[in-house]
Amino acid sequence: MPADVPAAAEPKRSEHQDIYAVIDLGSNSFHMLMVKVVGGSVQVIGRVKRKVRLAAGLNENLVLSRRAMKRGWECLALFAERLQDIPPQNVRIVGTATLRLARNVKTFLHDAEHILGHPIRVISGEEEARIIYLGVAHTSNCEQNRLVIDIGGASTEIIIGQGFEPLKLSSLHMGCVTFLDGYFADGLLTEDNFNAAIAAAEQTLAPILPDYQALGWQVAVGASGTVQAMQEILIAQGMDETITLERLEAIMQQAVVCGRQDQLSLVGLAQERKQVFPSGLAILIALFRALGIQGMTLSGGALREGVLYSMLPQLQETDVRHRTMASLMVRYHIDQQHANRVADMAQSLAQQLSPRWALSAFDGLSLLQGAALLHELGLLIEYKNHHHHGGYIISHSDLPGFTRAQQQLLMALVHNHRADINRELIAKQTMTSVLLTVRLTRILRLAVVLSMRRRHEALPNVTLSGKGEQLVLQLPAGWLDQHPLMRAELEQEVQYQQAAGWELALQ
Repeated sequence: MPADVPAAAEPKRSEHQDIYAVIDLGSNSFHMLMVKVVGGSVQVIGRVKRKVRLAAGLNENLVLSRRAMKRGWECLALFAERLQDIPPQNVRIVGTATLRLARNVKTFLHDAEHILGHPIRVISGEEEARIIYLGVAHTSNCEQNRLVIDIGGASTEIIIGQGFEPLKLSSLHMGCVTFLDGYFADGLLTEDNFNAAIAAAEQTLAPILPDYQALGWQVAVGASGTVQAMQEILIAQGMDETITLERLEAIMQQAVVCGRQDQLSLVGLAQERKQVFPSGLAILIALFRALGIQGMTLSGGALREGVLYSMLPQLQETDVRHRTMASLMVRYHIDQQHANRVADMAQSLAQQLSPRWALSAFDGLSLLQGAALLHELGLLIEYKNHHHHGGYIISHSDLPGFTRAQQQLLMALVHNHRADINRELIAKQTMTSVLLTVRLTRILRLAVVLSMRRRHEALPNVTLSGKGEQLVLQLPAGWLDQHPLMRAELEQEVQYQQAAGWELALQ
């Protein structure tokens, strides 16, 4: 082992039986993810990422250079310090494409395992694709056939699956590091360089296309740094989170205008992503063109999450959103009986307005139910501004099963479920139309007010109807006179909605 790289310290007896660590030795970066199991879900307590660019050290004879191995060993020495207090059975370490290809991989693994004090498992391309799909399935909600794309440093995994079952798996020898060295080695961002990289990727894809097109899919998600970088760029440039071929080609033209790799400057592109972004972008464009992908969003997980959940059989709940909701309700001590009462009332009101209000669009009814279940999330902090606290918690939490745009819609609904209405939050939604967000907000607010007695037998039988955006809430004859506090709350709600420009009448 190199003299300047320390070995792992002698492991200490650990009491942290609920802490887990996964290390992914990727071709571009090494990642370490550390989590703690809390309230039936995972809570991230640490992430460490280092750009190692291991694939750049692989020559034409598939021999990994000593310099690249040394970069890897130095990174693992940092990781080793964090592993000392984690039970060995709670640690998993996997190697991917470059370590699969390297003829001298045993040399690297011998010293790497000594440094870490744990075995390293080099997984096959098909196994990597399978684990990536499981990571996506455990962090994203989808009942239809789903296409999953993960562009790594030296390989690209393409999977079609349904639920938690991968149906078609492929791992192709193309990645953002290998394509950077192969097609952008001169540092120039020209159309010729991009076109050469795109054509090479399309050629690599050609043999698998018939099987994938025959199987088909309804939803496409990306699980790579390239896809995350693209989504960050789109949002920073004032668009929604959906990646399309037209938008990819527009971003490519922005890169070409920059001219050189060292002068690449795109609004929304993080500094750490600049080096391999052009090559990753070229591969992504080829994937969209060859597979005919209409739109893609970012997944909440991939390889590391797939490895992690394989260690956690107690978290194998197949309904990802249900698991997320249940965990938040436990962790923040939400009154589950009342939350369900409000959710039921919200669904009842929504059904009375459907299909005229088209609330099922963009998964609206499911998100309305989620917001109802979480509307008292901030009560653990304090009452007066608990709707603001709840919105903040949602906005800054990991919510497996929800895309970032869906998470922001949940935040806006919870923030606006009572008191003054923040129209600016509603206008900022990127997942759906402002009109649908307004409609969901109005229904949630009425459900909260109507359930305020926190007793099922106290719920009034109401009819909610309307013409256009004008709503009429009809209650049983004499009910308002018999419930003066509820009448005052409902009249106050009429004023709140009128102040926001929404018409609501009581009968």
